[in-house]
Amino acid sequence: MTSSQLTSPLIDRLVPARAATPRASLASSRLRQVALVAAGVAFLALLAQLRLQIGPVPVTGQTLGVLLLGAAYGVRLGALSTGAYLLLGAAGLPIFTGGQAGLAYAMGPTGGYLLGFVVAAALLGALAERGWDRTLGSAALAMLVASCVIYACGLAWLHVVLGGTWLRTLQVGLVPFLLGDLLKLLVAAVSLPAAWRFVGRR
Repeated sequence: MTSSQLTSPLIDRLVPARAATPRASLASSRLRQVALVAAGVAFLALLAQLRLQIGPVPVTGQTLGVLLLGAAYGVRLGALSTGAYLLLGAAGLPIFTGGQAGLAYAMGPTGGYLLGFVVAAALLGALAERGWDRTLGSAALAMLVASCVIYACGLAWLHVVLGGTWLRTLQVGLVPFLLGDLLKLLVAAVSLPAAWRFVGRR
């Protein structure tokens, strides 16, 4: 697909950039990006603290935040926001699940999932900029691809940390989360086309 077929991400419709003189426009654009990245980090941090107990393993809203943010923000802001979230948490800000923080946590068993958030957000943003977030079917497929990326990064890292067999890795890092992540995928896949219909009526 050529660059002429790219579309603006949803955030550009929700929070449009203000027209101004070239110098003021550049300053305004940078300020807008910083504000949106800060809002994205806060959004991820908030959803990371939401827990739903399904069986013995709690499911958090963190992945839902990544899916929504990546699709709504586009490739650049999506990657910047999730990357800032990872770096700030690793630096000691208590924004990971359960208020966890620090480099040791970021490099621990969940480290691959955290890195996968950045890759998935960038990929999902790229797909959204090609219109994949406009309909339920394509949005669901984009969310599924992004979720698979998160699992691929997370499970590869977890396998190294845990050692042992791949069966054990899947039992710990995949099976308990499938139902919750399916629900989050469906919520995100429904939300994005609905949001586009809303802005289309404005």
